[in-house]
Amino acid sequence: MKGGKSKSDTRNAKLSVNKKPAKAGRKSGKAAKDPNKPKRPASAFFVFMEEFREQYKKDHPKNKSVAAVGKAGGEKWKSMSEADKAPYVAKAEKRKVEYEKDMKNYNRRQEEEESEKSMSEVNDEDDDEEGSGEEDDDE
Repeated sequence: MKGGKSKSDTRNAKLSVNKKPAKAGRKSGKAAKDPNKPKRPASAFFVFMEEFREQYKKDHPKNKSVAAVGKAGGEKWKSMSEADKAPYVAKAEKRKVEYEKDMKNYNRRQEEEESEKSMSEVNDEDDDEEGSGEEDDDE
């Protein structure tokens, strides 16, 4: 070779140019999650798993594997009859009703805050107009 770059060097250079930098954190365009928003209710399976995890830990105190607990719980859930699942389904439905009630209250509060916010913005605009020496007594 007469001092030129080899094909592998050229290929590596092209690849390194095309690499995208790793993104740390979330996208800037995504809105922040509201910590006051109610969490979605657990499904019947997850209600069952809450109880099953406790029992499994008592029966298998040395087992620290989360995957093993999940796998055993999934197998047991599949083998259960509809009658066995009924109490968990009922609890899940009860949580769902509570969640829907909480969401209605949450949405109502959000609407109230937005209306208060819009009223304060209108008041801010009125303050600016008062500074110019003109007043509207029409309102």
